[in-house]
Amino acid sequence: MSDWAAIRAEFPSLQGRTFLNTATFGQLPTCTKEAAMAHFDRRDQTAALDFLEWFDDLDQTRARVARLIHGTKEDIAFLPNAGYALGLAMSAVDWEDGDEMLTLHHEFPNQLYGHASVNAHSVECDWHEFDSHVTARTRMVALSTVNYTTGLRPNLERLVKELRGRGIVVYLDGTQSCGALAFNCTAIAPDFFAVDAYKWMISPNGATFIYVHPEMCRRLSPNVLGWRSDKDWRNVTHLHHGTPRFGESAEKYEPGMMAFASLYGMEASLGLIEEIGITQIEQRVLQLADTLRTELAAMGAEFFRSKGDCLPSQIVTASLPGVDSAMLAKKLAEQNINISARRAYLRISPHFYNNEDDLAVLLAAIRKLHS
Repeated sequence: MSDWAAIRAEFPSLQGRTFLNTATFGQLPTCTKEAAMAHFDRRDQTAALDFLEWFDDLDQTRARVARLIHGTKEDIAFLPNAGYALGLAMSAVDWEDGDEMLTLHHEFPNQLYGHASVNAHSVECDWHEFDSHVTARTRMVALSTVNYTTGLRPNLERLVKELRGRGIVVYLDGTQSCGALAFNCTAIAPDFFAVDAYKWMISPNGATFIYVHPEMCRRLSPNVLGWRSDKDWRNVTHLHHGTPRFGESAEKYEPGMMAFASLYGMEASLGLIEEIGITQIEQRVLQLADTLRTELAAMGAEFFRSKGDCLPSQIVTASLPGVDSAMLAKKLAEQNINISARRAYLRISPHFYNNEDDLAVLLAAIRKLHS
């Protein structure tokens, strides 16, 4: 059993505040900041002459990511952000007039905007109606593993296999789950699984990864090219001139230099997550979320509910009768109690560094403001 109090002490930003807002920004542990700063110190010491070794270190991080999501390191590429990752996925389809990109209502804007870049039709639906909206014109499905607005966590295993069996490209954004909830890329097998690690993976901005299914990787060429696009890029004394010869792993989607400080920070964060164990983390965040739902229900709160096959979520979305959620979130912030409002809902998102005292402070403040 983890020492949650000792783990919490690794997050100095939690001191003096009640932070239940990881769905907006995860907090950085001390080890992560130290790892990022150590990279800058190393640059001073070596004048960056050892830069090729940084890529060796990156391969260790690639392996850690793969362990977390049950893939292999050859499946993993590091990218600047999730929007960049979606752009790569969009390039996997030879789009034609009338083609459709299917997603859900209330999705994150990335998934809602993606169709515009290829002049495809965007089709949005509720989760329980999803199957009926898959047509002969559906070329791509883009979904979040946990919805940022509603907290919906659709059960994707059956759906993904059926979609890919019909030749539909499946892109999953795991930004609102990875690091808090277990995910198995081998079992679910999407074409793409992208995660911007600054939320639940408690990492710096600029640390983003994408899993590319081996079958997709074999057929999809990079859509952005740079000096590392050629498979012999490590031969820096004699870089290849001419059409790049792509390698076989997902690393070919990394066109150039990386955000190394952020990625060294993510390596440290992954180490902490691995030390605690993703199974134990998932149990903790779901338990905290369940407590919140029970207490808020006693206040008369209403929750987003969806028909269909869903899994428990660590993001709690609730609306209180007669309460402006955005105004309530603002009043709570004035007391150093941090949650969010999304649409009509309060959005409360506890991570493993939270505890029952945080919940008690929040609930007491809501009761006082709501009375």
